[in-house]
Amino acid sequence: MNENLLHALNDCPPRLAQSLLPYLSDEQFSASFSAEDVTALQQVSGLSAAELAIALLPIAASYAVAPLSHFNVGAIAHGESGRWYLGANMEFAAAPLQQTVHAEQSAITHAWLSGESRLTAVTVNYTPCGHCRQFMNELNCAEQLMIALPGCATQSLHYYLPNAFGPQDLGVTQMLFDPQTQRLSEHDDPLVQAAINAASQSYAPYTGAYSGIALQLASGYWITGRYAENAAFNPSLPPLQSALILMQLHGHPVSALRRAVLVEVAQASLSQREATAATLSALGCHQLETVTVTVK
Repeated sequence: MNENLLHALNDCPPRLAQSLLPYLSDEQFSASFSAEDVTALQQVSGLSAAELAIALLPIAASYAVAPLSHFNVGAIAHGESGRWYLGANMEFAAAPLQQTVHAEQSAITHAWLSGESRLTAVTVNYTPCGHCRQFMNELNCAEQLMIALPGCATQSLHYYLPNAFGPQDLGVTQMLFDPQTQRLSEHDDPLVQAAINAASQSYAPYTGAYSGIALQLASGYWITGRYAENAAFNPSLPPLQSALILMQLHGHPVSALRRAVLVEVAQASLSQREATAATLSALGCHQLETVTVTVK
């Protein structure tokens, strides 16, 4: 078991910690709990669903990578399917601070990349910053999304972000988590095609700069990530960061990176290339392949 997870168990109620051991000891554990898992953990621990989510935050926070702030934040995105997705903040030493991933972004992106179509709530161990509130306002569930915090009453997102500026102000009706399928040109290389598939599902309603990435590991396994744009621009999440979220949550060290392919559409108004190359270089991966595709 990951040493950080083992330490996190000490911060959970004893009955819950004992019942979590089989999950966390499983090499296939993917930092999420099915609806059935949640029910089982409630029964064993005697906690309500809301209490259980708060009690699991130390487990989520154990995935944090915080070499700059040394401040671990954990979050749980509650899928409408009943599955709970963990997330944590990620920082990259020697890369620009703008490349940082916030815990709420991590949990939400974890759910998005896992095929969840809608969220009902986000539980987090510290009050969401303005950046994250704006990021959450891009979701197709923003009007109904609830935010749960330790020691506080559960409130709506718009309690924390009143008079919000968002997609509707710019005429966007298909929002983040709604199906996105751009028809892009294809490629013979399987890894490049995986990045193309990710780009085709990316969310870029403001610029049309669809992009995706595929990261191949030493084992031959690959992980993909896709761009999530935001009406306020700065909270947008680059494709590399979404792939790194999955790598961290699924237990793959960055030292296992062997090949990285970034796919962007031709003549896009912005490019992820330089920022992606800089972040990868900070992680010890100094080669980035960039492939340009066309929209059919």
